[in-house]
Amino acid sequence: MLCQFTVKNFKSIRDEMTFDMQATAISEHEDRIIEDKDGELYLPVSAIYGPNGGGKSNVLESLHILAAKVLRPLYATGDSSNHPFQMKRLVIEPFAFGEEKENPTEFELFFRTELAEYRYILTVKKDIVMYERLDRVKLDTGRKSALFERSNEEIELKGVFAKFRISDDLSETLPLLSYLGITYKKNEVVKDVLDWFESGIDFLNYGNPIQELRMAVANSEEVKHLVLEMIQEMDLDIVDFRVEEKENDRIDVFTIHKVGEYETELNLSEESSGTKKLFGLLPFIAASLLDGTTLVIDELDAKLHPVLLRHIIMLFNDMTINRKGAQLIFTSHDLSTMNNDVFRRDEIWFVAKGNSQNSKLYSLVEFKNDKGESVRKDAKFDKQYLEGKYGADPYLRKIIDWGKVNA
Repeated sequence: MLCQFTVKNFKSIRDEMTFDMQATAISEHEDRIIEDKDGELYLPVSAIYGPNGGGKSNVLESLHILAAKVLRPLYATGDSSNHPFQMKRLVIEPFAFGEEKENPTEFELFFRTELAEYRYILTVKKDIVMYERLDRVKLDTGRKSALFERSNEEIELKGVFAKFRISDDLSETLPLLSYLGITYKKNEVVKDVLDWFESGIDFLNYGNPIQELRMAVANSEEVKHLVLEMIQEMDLDIVDFRVEEKENDRIDVFTIHKVGEYETELNLSEESSGTKKLFGLLPFIAASLLDGTTLVIDELDAKLHPVLLRHIIMLFNDMTINRKGAQLIFTSHDLSTMNNDVFRRDEIWFVAKGNSQNSKLYSLVEFKNDKGESVRKDAKFDKQYLEGKYGADPYLRKIIDWGKVNA
């Protein structure tokens, strides 16, 4: 489970920016909250809105780049040509319009597994690790402990990591967490942390739905069954589908339609772009709900009908379906779902740029108007957004006095 993520000096993000999945003490939709074993409350869904070029995709990309920095070394020697972290060169770009381009990029991440809550800090300048730290809180006892701290001067291993030995020639570009994953991968705590990075959070770029369908559906009848349930809930005439393996790791996907008494089979390549996108998306939605993982999607609404978008959001909001605490985090332009029937105020976020081309992130629940008043829970969120009352207006480039945000 993702608890909180902070980033500073990455692309359009100049100042420290925090994205929070902890539920705030508000009274709406209290039945749509993930309650962990220690009583802490978290959100199942968060949506980020804002104008094109405002930087909302950079918020998600910064989280993805942190995961990639940690995981890529673990896949470097393995048979992992299809893994997304192997597909392109890793570039950590600082904010370009000021002195910050000479400063490091800073990440801080809080996340939870079944066993513990972890705090991971990574500071990177270009490819070089400047600072790194890992702390843990055990969920069954509440006991807090530091696990390691790394700076330019030294590496200090603590607690259950104190017995580990680190190579004297540890690369300055290699995160210590990655090194421990390579060297001590059987250690229970190391495995717990890196399992979350590897399978506890997933980043979806469904530009190639057939490839992604193969990855998601392979050897999983449970995922297929839930995908078909979701398709049928959407009143589509697709009653089944099958995946046919080809040479060179290729596949063909066939959809089976039934209209009245007539049944026919189509190759997915013959389907509409919306149906292709749906098949590239739903297996990941199903897997996330079944496994209780965090799913991060840029532009979830692209090529999806608003009714389907709402249905997907509500799957995560329904705690009778989302029994394992899955989370959906996405960017969107679609305003049909920006209302108090679908979202709590702490689940709606906005990103837009200030006068220095620096992106700002803020949630609806913390936004205040000129009079210091918060947004009412029964407000027309979409209407007020279009009127520019929340700042990140989709039609006007610069309409906000950033000094008034969070006043």
